[in-house]
This record gives sequence, structure tokens and C-alpha cells, in this order.
Amino acid sequence: MADHPDIHSEEFLRRLLRRQLRLSIGIAAAFGFVLFGLPLANYLAPGVMAMRVGGFTVTWLILGVLFFPFVWLLSWIFIKRSNALEQEEIAVGRGKPGA
Repeated sequence: MADHPDIHSEEFLRRLLRRQLRLSIGIAAAFGFVLFGLPLANYLAPGVMAMRVGGFTVTWLILGVLFFPFVWLLSWIFIKRSNALEQEEIAVGRGKPGA
């Protein structure tokens, strides 16, 4: 039992928090890319963003239709991956790596 980290130790929690921080930064970067990319795309390619697709301009298609499902997808990915990280750490702490 000494070769497996204690799931209540500082080392265990620090490793879990570090992995969750990386996940959070990745999700935040994806969100920020879309959030700040839309105004940038409007500035750099106004003709493309003004094209109509399904009755919407590309800008409004992204902002008004696709943005909400995108945020839900990011949330779903974050929750699933965060739970998986916790389960992996618990498995390692119990001496079952890869479980």
C-alpha cells in the first residue's frame, strides 16, 4: 500500500487540481477563441460574415444559433473529462492504474 499515493494527501490533491486546471484553461481558450474570434472575423472579413446562410448572416448564425449549443458542448466536455480525471486519480490511489 505504501507505493500507492494516499487519496487524501496533498500530493494527490495537487496533481488532481493541476490536471483540472489544464482542462479548465483548455476549455476557456476554446470559449475565448470563439468569443473574441467573432468580432475579429467581422473586422477582417466583413464580406464573408455578411453572407446569408439559411436566412441569417454568418455572424448571426454563429452568434444567435450556434453559440449556445457550442457553450453546451464545452460544458459537457468539461464535466465528462473532469469526472474522468477524478476517477483516474481515485483508481491510481487505490492501486488500479488504467481502471
